[in-house]
Amino acid sequence: MASCSRIVGLVRRSSRLCNLTRTSITQFKGFRTTAIMSEEQIEELKKNPYYSKYADKIAKLQNTSPEEFLSRLSAHEDRKKAQESEANQKQRDFSFPGQAKKATDSASSKSLDKVVKLDLLKDKTPEEITEIWTKHFSQQEKICAVIPAETYKKMQQRFQEFNTFLFPIPRKNGYEFVMVQFQGNEAHFTTLINFQAHKENAPECLNMVHYTELMEEKGVVLMVGEYDKDTLDPREAKCLADQVEIYYSNPNESRRELMNNFSKNSAFFNHNDLIKEFNNIAI
Repeated sequence: MASCSRIVGLVRRSSRLCNLTRTSITQFKGFRTTAIMSEEQIEELKKNPYYSKYADKIAKLQNTSPEEFLSRLSAHEDRKKAQESEANQKQRDFSFPGQAKKATDSASSKSLDKVVKLDLLKDKTPEEITEIWTKHFSQQEKICAVIPAETYKKMQQRFQEFNTFLFPIPRKNGYEFVMVQFQGNEAHFTTLINFQAHKENAPECLNMVHYTELMEEKGVVLMVGEYDKDTLDPREAKCLADQVEIYYSNPNESRRELMNNFSKNSAFFNHNDLIKEFNNIAI
């Protein structure tokens, strides 16, 4: 997930600062600053995408009405803090080990006709199928995707080569790791802490099924994923699905090296490299 720049270090006014304002005005690349506003604050302000467009107006406002300028700056800071606080409250904390799942027969494959009537898709174009599939799950607590056949064939090869892997998801106080294992056209996810506690009987937090019935005729593979709402929210489930696509469809050199080290050279695998890679991609 991305981070937002914000204005930091805002200093509240005092009589001492009022005196400093009268005597200390510094020129900073065409933007006049007072001691009330530090150069660090200016640097943060310049990161705002609207800064260059309104730089002259901002400078004029600061010079002609510093009180209004600072009140606006303070309001901006308060909004930022409120948004960050709200986002932080919504973000989950780390998971605790759950109950081991009962052993089930994993050999049975799931068929598309149990999900949607194939007759409805027989005469449809890939674009129409995509619309139907997306609309079908729009009101359900599931994630879905339509994957081009050629892309999925590449993914299938890597599912076999790198059968198990690890993905990070952001949590309130850091990152939690989720392990995935591929079995045929299914992907089974469990939190690392559950895998460590229960091994093959670890409860799933996300299960994704790729339906290949239309792969040859229509050139698409239909994916649907069901997630445990006590462990993941829709955004986190989608984040995991996106990482599967990013790593397994056409990984760059650094991602392929991570998969290779995880599967074949564990001594060279570092989970911090996963986090660095995660922060380099926008999901």
